[in-house]
Amino acid sequence: MPPAADTTASRRTEARPQTERPSTTPSAKYLGWLFAVAIAAAAFNLRPVVTSLGPLLDQVRTDLGMNPTLAGLLTAVPSLCFGVFGFAAPSMARRIGPIAVIAAGMGAITAGVLARSFAGGTAVFLLLTALALAGVAVSNVLIPVVIKRYFPDRVGPMIGLYSMSLSAGTALAAAVTVPLTSALGGDWRYGLGVWAGLGALALLLWLPVLLTKRERGDRADGSAPAKLPITRSRTAWAMACFFGLQATGAYVVMGWLPKIFQDAGVDKGTSGVLLAMTMVIGVPVSFVLPNLAARRGDQRLFVVVLAACGIAGYAGLALAPAGAPWVWAVLVGLSNCAFPLVLTMIGLRARTAGGVAQLSAFAQGVGYLISIPGPILIGRIYQMTGEWYGPLGFLALLLVPQMLFGLRAAMARHIEDEAVHPAAQVKA
Repeated sequence: MPPAADTTASRRTEARPQTERPSTTPSAKYLGWLFAVAIAAAAFNLRPVVTSLGPLLDQVRTDLGMNPTLAGLLTAVPSLCFGVFGFAAPSMARRIGPIAVIAAGMGAITAGVLARSFAGGTAVFLLLTALALAGVAVSNVLIPVVIKRYFPDRVGPMIGLYSMSLSAGTALAAAVTVPLTSALGGDWRYGLGVWAGLGALALLLWLPVLLTKRERGDRADGSAPAKLPITRSRTAWAMACFFGLQATGAYVVMGWLPKIFQDAGVDKGTSGVLLAMTMVIGVPVSFVLPNLAARRGDQRLFVVVLAACGIAGYAGLALAPAGAPWVWAVLVGLSNCAFPLVLTMIGLRARTAGGVAQLSAFAQGVGYLISIPGPILIGRIYQMTGEWYGPLGFLALLLVPQMLFGLRAAMARHIEDEAVHPAAQVKA
């Protein structure tokens, strides 16, 4: 074959999307259902590591002799781990395949959650929590990748299933950890350790998927996608900033919303239920929103609507928190549904599974690092002023750049075009 023809064939091979079309045989259909259930189970385990700890933090601190500084560090560990380990996920996937990495992630979550419930000191507790969060981090990044690769025609519904399951796990852990601990005798070790059972179940579901797919790392068969100079892509940077700002709001809400309501005279029990409401509202919305967003060429309308809900919710919390607390909780919960929206956009802004892996790692890695100072800064503002007007005003103000970055990230572009051909950004 002449050199020119050989080059043309090579380019066609590189341009072919790295996706696997689903087979229509009965066995393939059963495997597809198993795969979908495994994705839902994995997503369900991505937040109880964090949200089960919050309600029991005072007991953990007292029992382990943890000082306030270390307790503050513990609240920052999730974002730090998500950022650091998220960057490593694509290279791990290229070596052994994303399914194997996610299965290993479920193993790390199970081992970390179970083992930390037996920790005898603060350092061991922090290290085992970091182990579990490492499993969460790589799974965070790679689940959208396997959806893009193995469900190329159902990205919206599968991202919806993933987001809905993640929201359900978040809400359940926040709502039932305290009563579950009481039912188990009041020991925080049982209240935290019991969540390892769900991790083990997810691992059992991923093992047959791993064995059936027999997936090898991309490097093993010479099909490794070229590494994109992703920092050249304005869409990638906009996605990272959008992700980081929405994560800031979400972690502030998870950490401080009950305190906001309690300071307004709402009792502790009701404030906990209101926090659960902000998470529960995300369950149906997280399933519907990705389907709607995936059908549109761009997702700018959803970015604006969710930001508007957040601004209204924070304004209500600042001016009359006890006046209509359920309304404010619903509005803030809707604003936090920017998370399933950004996951959907990550799956749509790249042409190939390899591109999704690199964009997911970049957006989540940079995004979570951006989110680290937020909860700490909010606490500092509250400590200085003794009121919630400043912190809530700051959160509402953050929604403006979040919306602006989201509008840029929501445009119908592909990072491959921008990263490889920067001139395309100028024309756009």
